[in-house]
Amino acid sequence: MSMGLVNDEDFECELNKGSQSNSNWNRAIAEIRESPTKGRAPGDVEVPESLRKIIGETSELDGRKEAVALAKMFDISESSVSAYAHGSTSTASYNKPDIGIDSIQSHINKSKERISNKARSRLFQSLKHITDEKLKEASVRDVSQVARHMSAIIKEQEPSVNTSNENNGIQFIFYSPHIKNEDVFDTITVPE
Repeated sequence: MSMGLVNDEDFECELNKGSQSNSNWNRAIAEIRESPTKGRAPGDVEVPESLRKIIGETSELDGRKEAVALAKMFDISESSVSAYAHGSTSTASYNKPDIGIDSIQSHINKSKERISNKARSRLFQSLKHITDEKLKEASVRDVSQVARHMSAIIKEQEPSVNTSNENNGIQFIFYSPHIKNEDVFDTITVPE
C-alpha cells in the first residue's frame, strides 16, 4: 500500500485488497480528522513564549534595532520588544518582570553567561600567547598598548566596588538654636 493522500475510491480499493489477501485480518475503521491549525489562530494576539525569549535575547545581544526588525516580521510592537528585553511578558508587567526558572529574563541571562564564558576562554588562550620574549622584542608603542589592554581586562574582571558614600537609610537632621548670653540683649529698667 503506498503512502500519501488518496481519494476515497483509492482508499476503499486498498482496504478491500488488504481484506481479500488476509482473511483473518479484521477490517479497521478509518477515521478522517481535520488537522489542527498550526500557529496563532486568526485574531489571537498572544505571542508564544519561545518567540518572546528569542526577541528578548536578540535585543540584549544584537541590539534593539535587530530585535525590532525581527518583531516586525511577526507584527509585534516596539513596546513589546522593550518589555521582552526587560524580562517582562508585556508592557503591563514591565515593572514586575517574571524571574522564574523558565522566564524570559533567565533565558537572556543564560545567553549572556554562555557568551561571557566563551569570551573568557578566548581571553585566557590569548594571554598564553603573550610571552616575555615577545614583549622584549616588541616596540615601546606595542608594549604600552598591551599594558593598556591588560589593565582594561583586569578592571572588567574585578568585582565592582561601591566607592560612593551614599547612605540609603533614613536620615535625621536635628536643628538646634545657638545659645546667646544675656549681654547681647538690650536691657531696660522698668519702675514698679
